Amino acid sequence: MRANWVIDFDGGIGIVEMLFRCNILALVGGGHHPKFPMNKVLLWDDHQYKCIGELSFKTFVKAVRLRKDKVVVVLEQRIYVYNFADLRLIDAIDTCINPKGLCAISSDNSISVLATPDKNKGHVKVTIYEKNHSHVIEAHSSSLSQVALNYTGSILATASDKGTLIRLFSTDDGSPI
Repeated sequence: MRANWVIDFDGGIGIVEMLFRCNILALVGGGHHPKFPMNKVLLWDDHQYKCIGELSFKTFVKAVRLRKDKVVVVLEQRIYVYNFADLRLIDAIDTCINPKGLCAISSDNSISVLATPDKNKGHVKVTIYEKNHSHVIEAHSSSLSQVALNYTGSILATASDKGTLIRLFSTDDGSPI
């Protein structure tokens, strides 16, 4: 029988992202008394009770997304994509100002589709890593409030700050559905 352990982080945690349903967590400090710096991502193994990786940045981290093969870190105007195994930088994507940390990555292990805000307001950049292909979708005329991908990454859903419409697009060619 496994004992219930309580880990006292003695400080605030601003972001927690879990790798699928396993023991790996991405942690970023937050709140009035952050446990960790707000510009660092700590990869925590909850089974071994230790930090297994660390990524540092010059600005605050807005969001983190994890896959078995990738770590995606969202800053206010840039998104970094790392190889999970060795934390090697794969991609750096410039975005418009992104205070909400908007970003979506497909969950299916057979294909990596990443949706990020583009440099232009209301536009979404879709990158399909296995095809070495990216394109921009003109989703809305106003700023984005949400982006999401289905499991396989074939469909992109977007919403704007106006909040009146949810639009669906094919990620293969950017056509509306």
